[in-house]
Amino acid sequence: MHLNLKNPIAIFDLETTGLDVARDRIVEISIIKVMPNGSEDVKTQRINPTIPISEEAAKVHGITNEDVKDCPTFKEVAKDLAAYLEKCDVAGYNSTKFDVPLLVEEFLRAGVNVDFRNRHLVDVQNIFHRMEQRTLAAAYKFYCQKDLTNAHNAEVDTRATYDVLRAQLDRYAELQNDVAFLAEFSAKNRNVDYAGRIVLDADGNEVINFGKHKGRKVADVLAKEPSYYAWMMNGDFTLDTKRALMQIKLKSVNM
Repeated sequence: MHLNLKNPIAIFDLETTGLDVARDRIVEISIIKVMPNGSEDVKTQRINPTIPISEEAAKVHGITNEDVKDCPTFKEVAKDLAAYLEKCDVAGYNSTKFDVPLLVEEFLRAGVNVDFRNRHLVDVQNIFHRMEQRTLAAAYKFYCQKDLTNAHNAEVDTRATYDVLRAQLDRYAELQNDVAFLAEFSAKNRNVDYAGRIVLDADGNEVINFGKHKGRKVADVLAKEPSYYAWMMNGDFTLDTKRALMQIKLKSVNM
């Protein structure tokens, strides 16, 4: 089934130095940009992460430090990449939890302001898990009746994700061919920050989503425990999480 699009959608996948959203960096990004008329443009770029690729990550995606030593850094490609993604909705596999937060961190590090909060974010893994509970390779086998070879190659995984999404639309009548619906259906939480440390509750209040204060309103915690703000701002949280926390604090001060 072809996607019913009002805006272009960028289906993307990252290969990285590791799995820490705040600390690790991109070594490869692949994007299939699908236009409302169904035409596609594929962009794959290897990146010099400027930090070592962990042995564990290299074993997964097969990209070594030597492979990317002469590639551009993310800062060098950030503006062009932001322009390429402008006005696109976004889709990926496990993207709301990992790929989108890490990509935003890279943009913030490079001094380029890219905000996906006004875009629809479709997470194909979340659709799959709500329907079948499996991995990308299993999803590809289940929906497309093919074996996924060269998994953890960014372009291969990106193409598989796109194929699985279209097959899901063919398989499930309850899935609407509408990016806004798919974004809402595949969202696990209403995240305030991309890492999901702060989420909105049923009443639209910003609440903490981890640790001892999980479920409590951020404003209440900051009012009763002012040191919590400094702890988070100085802690090992993403730049985007810190930005969101600062905005909440400023909003509470100005109320």
